[in-house]
Amino acid sequence: MNESPTPTDSAAGYQVLARKYRPSTFEDMIGQEAMVTTLTNAFKTGRIAHAFMLTGVRGIGKTTTARLLARALNYQSDDHDGPSVDFEPMGAHCEAIMASNHMDVLEMDAASRTGVENMREMLDSVRYAPVSARYKVYIIDEVHMLSTGAFNALLKTLEEPPDHAKFIFATTEIRKVPITVLSRCQRFDLRRVEAGELAGHLKKICDKENAKVSDDGLALISRAAEGSVRDALSLLDQAIVQRSGEDADVTGEQVRDMLGLADRVRVLDLFALAARGDAPGALAELRAQYDHGADPAVVMRDMLDICHEVSRAKALGDAAEFDAAPDQITRLKDLAADLSLGQITRLWQMLLKAHQDVTRAPAPLAAADMALLRMCVAAELPPPELAAQLLASPNLPADPPKPAAIQGGSSPQVTHIAPAQSAVAVARTLPDERPRNLPSVTFDSLDALSSYAADNGARALSADISRYVRPVSFEQGRIEFVAGPMAPQMLATQIKERLKDWTGQDWSVTVNTTLPGDPTLLERRREAQDAQAEADKNHPAILQTLAAFPGATLVEIRERVNTSNVIEGNFTQNPDLETDEEDET
Repeated sequence: MNESPTPTDSAAGYQVLARKYRPSTFEDMIGQEAMVTTLTNAFKTGRIAHAFMLTGVRGIGKTTTARLLARALNYQSDDHDGPSVDFEPMGAHCEAIMASNHMDVLEMDAASRTGVENMREMLDSVRYAPVSARYKVYIIDEVHMLSTGAFNALLKTLEEPPDHAKFIFATTEIRKVPITVLSRCQRFDLRRVEAGELAGHLKKICDKENAKVSDDGLALISRAAEGSVRDALSLLDQAIVQRSGEDADVTGEQVRDMLGLADRVRVLDLFALAARGDAPGALAELRAQYDHGADPAVVMRDMLDICHEVSRAKALGDAAEFDAAPDQITRLKDLAADLSLGQITRLWQMLLKAHQDVTRAPAPLAAADMALLRMCVAAELPPPELAAQLLASPNLPADPPKPAAIQGGSSPQVTHIAPAQSAVAVARTLPDERPRNLPSVTFDSLDALSSYAADNGARALSADISRYVRPVSFEQGRIEFVAGPMAPQMLATQIKERLKDWTGQDWSVTVNTTLPGDPTLLERRREAQDAQAEADKNHPAILQTLAAFPGATLVEIRERVNTSNVIEGNFTQNPDLETDEEDET
C-alpha cells in the first residue's frame, strides 16, 4: 500500500493510521475488486456514466473511493490521456485532487449543506467548462441528508448534464435516497471486508509500523470492526499502545480487555450451560465474565454468533467451515449434535430478543440474566419437532432419545442436556388431552362459515366474508375464492387461522386472481330480497287492491304476524288525481 509522507515522531505531528494508510490507488483498496473491474472495463470501452452512487457501511471507504474516481476520470500523464484506474506514473491532477484543492473537483458535505439554496449555488457552475481538467466532478457526501427541495433542484441537471460534468454521491443510508435520483446513477455497493482479509491487511500495517500484535488480537479487532476498514485501523491504533514493553507483543487477552469482550471459550461454556438448563451455572458464569469487564450486550452478540455457527454445523455437517481453533470447532460440532434444529432456531429467536432487550435496558446485566433464565426454561421443554409430532399423532414414543454429552471447556464440563425427562412427561400428557379438546366443527358452505363466525365472537370476519368473498370452490379443508374490491389484505390468513381454531385442522385458503368467482353472500341476499319484492308486487291481493283504488301507490309490503299467505300493504293515493269522496273512502 502506498502511504502518505511519514509524519514526525513528535506527538503533535502524529497521524492516525486511518489517515496515514488511506488508499491512494485502486490497488490499495481491499475487498472491492468487483467495483474496480467494472470501472476498468468502462474506461476501456468509453462507456462512462455521468453519475455514480457509492453506498456501504461507515468506514468502508466511500469518500476515498469518490476521490479516487475523480482522479481516475481526470487522469492525464505524458504517456496517457484519458480516464484510467492505473495511476502510474503520477498524473497531472492527481496530487491536487487527493489533497481536495483542485478547482474542477468540488466536494460538498450534505450533512451541513442540506438546503435547496446550497444545491442551486453548486449547480450554477455546472454549465461552465472545467478550468484545467477533463471533467468537472461534483462529490456530494452523505447525499441522503439533502432536503426534498435540494433533490428536486438536482434532478433536472442529473438527468441531462453537460458532457463535461460528472457527479459522485456517497451515502450510508441508500434507502433514504429518492428512487428518481437512484435511477439516474450507476450504483456501487462497497461490501464489508471479510474478517480474515481484514486481519491480513492489519498484519501488513503492523509490519510497516514495527508494531507487534498477536494474531489472536488482530482477529479480535477484525471481528469487532464488522467489515469497516477505518474502524479496524482506529482499533489497531488503540491496541498498539497496550503493549507492556518495547519488545512485547500485544496479546489477545489485552485486546479483549480493551474491547470489553468475553473470552470466546467462556462464551461457549455459557451457551452450553444455558442450552442444558443449568440456571445457577449460567448466571454464575455470566457474572464472572461481567466482573472481568465483559459487556453484557457483547456477550449476547457473541452467543448469537455461536448459535449461528452451531446451526451451520447442524445443517452442513462435516462440510461446514469455521474460522476458529480446532478445539472450539469440536465443541461447536458437539453442541450441534446434541441439539435439534428446532431447539437451535428457538435459542436464536430468544437470543435475538435478548440482544435487543440488553441494549435498551437500564440495567444490562439484569436483562442478560433474565435472558439466560428464559433459555434455561426453554431447555425444559420438548424439542419443537417432537411437540409437533405429538400434537399431530396420538401414538407416543415410549422414551424420546436422550441428548448426548456436551464436551466441556475451560469451565466445569457440561455433561448432559437435562430436559429429556421433562420432555417425556409433557409428551405423555399432551396427546391424551389434545384430541378431547379439539372442536368438532365442520363447514359445508360459505354461508355456514359466515353464520358460525357471527355467533362465535367474529362478527367483523363474518361481515368481511359476506361482503368480499366471491367463492370459486368450497369443500372440507379447502376454500378458494376471489377477493372483492376493498377486501382486507389479510382476509385469507384470518379465515385460515379461525378455521384452525374452530375445527382443529389446517385448511387451505387461497385467493384466485384469474376467475371472476360467484356472487358474494351479501349480493345473493340482495338478489333474493329483490326477487321476493318483485314477487310480492305481483301478488293477487296487491294487484286487486291497486285496481280497486286507481292512482294508489304501493309504499311497503310486510308479512302479517301469525297469518300465513296473507300480505298486508300500506298504500297512498296520488294527490294529483281527482276522485270523489266515495273513492277516497
